[in-house]
Amino acid sequence: MIEIILTHPGGAHKDEFLACSVLLALYPVPVVRREPTPEDLANPSICVVDVGHEHEPLRNNFDHHQLPKDHPPTCSLSLVLQHLDLYEDARQFCDWLEAAEWFDCRGLVTTGKWLGVSSETLVKLNSPIDITLLRRFALAKRIEPGNALWEVMRMIGEDLLAYVKSMRARLDFIGQHAVVWDLALGGSPAQILFLPRTEPMPEEPSMGIDQFIESRNLTATVVGTVYPDRRSTGYGLSRFRDNPRLDFTRIAGEPDVHFTHARGFVAKTSAHDIEQLKQLITKAGVAAG
Repeated sequence: MIEIILTHPGGAHKDEFLACSVLLALYPVPVVRREPTPEDLANPSICVVDVGHEHEPLRNNFDHHQLPKDHPPTCSLSLVLQHLDLYEDARQFCDWLEAAEWFDCRGLVTTGKWLGVSSETLVKLNSPIDITLLRRFALAKRIEPGNALWEVMRMIGEDLLAYVKSMRARLDFIGQHAVVWDLALGGSPAQILFLPRTEPMPEEPSMGIDQFIESRNLTATVVGTVYPDRRSTGYGLSRFRDNPRLDFTRIAGEPDVHFTHARGFVAKTSAHDIEQLKQLITKAGVAAG
């Protein structure tokens, strides 16, 4: 049984804040901010996070500061997610995670160079949400269940875990049902990912499609997607990453198309016959530039 989650005092960073939040989603115990003792590190009922110079998951110790200077960027959140066997999925589904690792291990200037932007630009992206949560976390010595910050941290951890787990389940679902169409658009070959309607239908039918295409290394060939429209019995038609090979304003006058965006990147149709859907995509097609 986990009794407390322990992390360092003083200045707070996003990695230990999120690592503690994830752990709170699993273990609703107090968070204590102080230096660990040898007894703390030896006690598996105490999660020691981002402090202690020890990474020993079997004893629930998750520090990264002892890792070599040239070690790939790894923070305390990375270690907790690895322990939960969720790290690879989190890296795939959470675009912010790798940047968070770089920030914590390499600092602002080096991370900016890695991202290809100036450190001044990165500073402009700071949010008062981040500033306030980290400041309040840094000021606290012990955060108990029922405390507003504790409750927010637990919600963040719950949502993060739920998102990663649901995305894995969603990609597995798409893998079981999706079909890739090979079509000629404007006389040039292209691929469309088609996700058929199922019963029961997912609450957000288009969720995870982009990540699935990435996971199957189809980003260079897929130009559009067709997926169930949650507001009707028909389908949504969409560009993949705003690919110009599709312009849905070209099918605005079709009798079974009830919506097309003025910019041509999405349309909605009442059609559900596969051949009709393929014809609509073909009519919206543009030759490769």
